[in-house]
Amino acid sequence: MKASVIGATGFAGAELLRLLDGHPDVEIANITSESSTGENIADIYPHLANRIKKHLESMQDIKKIAEESDVIFIALPHGHAMKICKELHNSPTKIIDLGGDYRFRDYKVFEEWYNVKHEDPEEHAVYGLTELYRDKVKDAKLVANPGCYTTCSILALVPMLKAGLIETKGIIIDAKSGTTGAGRSLKAGSMYYAVNENFHAYGVGTHRHTPEIEQIYSEFAKKPVVIQFTPHLLPVDRGILATCYADIKPGVTAEQIEKAYRDMYQGEFFVRIRGRGVCPEIKNIRASNYVDLGWQIDKRTNRLIAMTVLDNLVKGAAGQAVQNMNVMFGLKENTGLTQLPIYP
Repeated sequence: MKASVIGATGFAGAELLRLLDGHPDVEIANITSESSTGENIADIYPHLANRIKKHLESMQDIKKIAEESDVIFIALPHGHAMKICKELHNSPTKIIDLGGDYRFRDYKVFEEWYNVKHEDPEEHAVYGLTELYRDKVKDAKLVANPGCYTTCSILALVPMLKAGLIETKGIIIDAKSGTTGAGRSLKAGSMYYAVNENFHAYGVGTHRHTPEIEQIYSEFAKKPVVIQFTPHLLPVDRGILATCYADIKPGVTAEQIEKAYRDMYQGEFFVRIRGRGVCPEIKNIRASNYVDLGWQIDKRTNRLIAMTVLDNLVKGAAGQAVQNMNVMFGLKENTGLTQLPIYP
């Protein structure tokens, strides 16, 4: 199976190359970068040396790239995938977009939160959170890979909303991400001097993952859900921790909560249910496609506190994309993704 990566020099693109190189059923066909065209990828990322011996191309002839590929991963910021997908509308090549262009069922929500006009509003993608939409991903031609914050937050509370165990009003998500979540481009707020020995919130009330989370919560709750979402920047390379607060409905027991989590995630290879009273740590999922889930019940406030952790570059981006690819092509879902986390 031939796979191409558009935008291979970003953090997510480089992580895709690492994972695809270890995938037994994949040959890397084309890798692109508009800023580094002609360069050897190993000169930019020496950790790939002697394993991936490829020069970066331009994506200008995207139709030729599609002809040489069974699947294309678009690892570019929002606004690019819609142009590529529009050009490849009649191509049989499957596409997985790691950006935000196709994550919303209503393109107007995208335009409102991303401040970009959608150039391919008629195209619809399958939302690629495999644990929830596996049957749809199987038959998809275009998959919208979820965001990292959203994956962590959605998996934390969807079982509760589906089972009707928590109130839909007053949900609060307090989430933290490592600096690679900000991308590879130079930004004053993510440089060493700004991050080291520091910790701060950002995008308060305005972060683009907010409506993405609300969309999925609302679907499983079968009613509109509005959340309070606040992201923070951690002084670490990788990892996301989402702490999600929700009011428990009257009469709901701890046993019911436990059962709802077990019912939904029992048998899921990548969701590790750590259980009640466990506070998951980002160190325990580093460089893996796992999500660790723990929760606690605050009897004083009658509130559920659900905690999830994942690696923002793997399950939050590249690993999830490979997981989706496996499902789209009928492969075993964890193929190429069974690596244990790195510790410490």
